[in-house]
Amino acid sequence: MIDLQKKHKRRRFVSFSSLDEKKISLSTKDLSPHGVFFGGVILQAVDEIARKVAQTHAEFALEDKGIDFVRFYNSVKKGDILVCYASINKAWKYSLEVGIKVIAEDFRLLDKKKILSAYFTFAINENEQKGETLPMIVPQTKEEKKRYIAAEKRKLLRFGPFSKR
Repeated sequence: MIDLQKKHKRRRFVSFSSLDEKKISLSTKDLSPHGVFFGGVILQAVDEIARKVAQTHAEFALEDKGIDFVRFYNSVKKGDILVCYASINKAWKYSLEVGIKVIAEDFRLLDKKKILSAYFTFAINENEQKGETLPMIVPQTKEEKKRYIAAEKRKLLRFGPFSKR
């Protein structure tokens, strides 16, 4: 029999599941007539990366629960190289938040521009992972601690102060 309280006390550093400088490949069939990639295609690619980070942390499949605070800063043109940064901001007992940032590198101009930032929430599927809890996150750096605190504030905005998620 698994001691759930003991299992919930598992802890992981952010670096356990984070992805830094993950290249995103887009197909030219997803270009608009103006030579710009559609935002939904970029969001779909980023969702797959966020899911990978979440499932690496949990070590089992999780359900998508939401995407919020999505910001598109600049358009992506043919020839831009997209680079994604993704990490767990905070994990609660049954859900977690993955923060995503996408940068475009223009190798011709040796320039970088911010493309997108968003927060993805994932949760345990209660039917498939009955009795499971998620490992907690241990923020180490100043930036990780800042994101950890901000994630709690966003959770309150999403679900209210009495959420069991």
